[in-house]
Amino acid sequence: MLIRLGYEIAIDCVAATPTVSLLDINPDRQGDIKRQTRVLTSPSVPTRTYRDGHGNICRRFTAPAGSFRILYDAAIEDSGETDEINTLARETPVADLPDNVLVYLLGSRYCETDHLSNLAWQLFGHLPPGWARVQAIVDYVNSRLSFGYGYARATRTAAQAHDERVGVCRDFAHLAITLCRCMNIPARYVNGYLGDIGVPADPAPMDFSAWMEVFLDGKWYTFDARHNQPRIGRVVIARGRDATDVPLLHSFGPHRLTLFKVWTYEQEGNCFNPPRHGIDRTASAQMLA
Repeated sequence: MLIRLGYEIAIDCVAATPTVSLLDINPDRQGDIKRQTRVLTSPSVPTRTYRDGHGNICRRFTAPAGSFRILYDAAIEDSGETDEINTLARETPVADLPDNVLVYLLGSRYCETDHLSNLAWQLFGHLPPGWARVQAIVDYVNSRLSFGYGYARATRTAAQAHDERVGVCRDFAHLAITLCRCMNIPARYVNGYLGDIGVPADPAPMDFSAWMEVFLDGKWYTFDARHNQPRIGRVVIARGRDATDVPLLHSFGPHRLTLFKVWTYEQEGNCFNPPRHGIDRTASAQMLA
């Protein structure tokens, strides 16, 4: 299937502000892109990309003072299959983990393993190791937290989410990741596109989504504590220890968000018509690669 996706984001800056965005599709899906517009900034400013320590594509630019927009639109090929399930997947002993996986066992800014370790072992220490234990963690987080966009708070940690029992998708991911790490199961934070494909449409405005990947039996598997069901059409943007590593926009100076649009849905046919949620037609024409 073809998935149409993209974004339009606008900010206001009081002065020229160096900025890094993590909005480019992850390198492991770049080969699936069938058609795309170039990233457009308005006003037009030079941008350049680099890879961070997690392999994500980061884009550097300086946002000028005043109103500034960044736009992108693409169609990407997807298998149409749901997230892989392997109930026989086993945990890997820490001594046998690859060196580059060990970092995903450690505490991080939003994932305070030291605060939740005792709780994790009390709740999950008696369960069979492997897939069943990870699924039990996901079930627990899914039932523990209530989702709502009004609950969003950029500073909320996993332990705070557990105490407050509310959050958005990043909070669900942070708590599940933390509990997995407490059990010596490597887990990493992922953000990307996730449309309402194969599930009832959500009437809320589209947003980027966050979930986790867990290392079992030598490979990474997707788990989503917010939705807690296999989904179709995930397109990864970035991975990291937690949300600290993968901000959509990180400005080295104050900015105010004034516009935020995201679209991701199954594309009908092979045409590249304007996206359902719409972007400025003049800007779109300038974006074409």
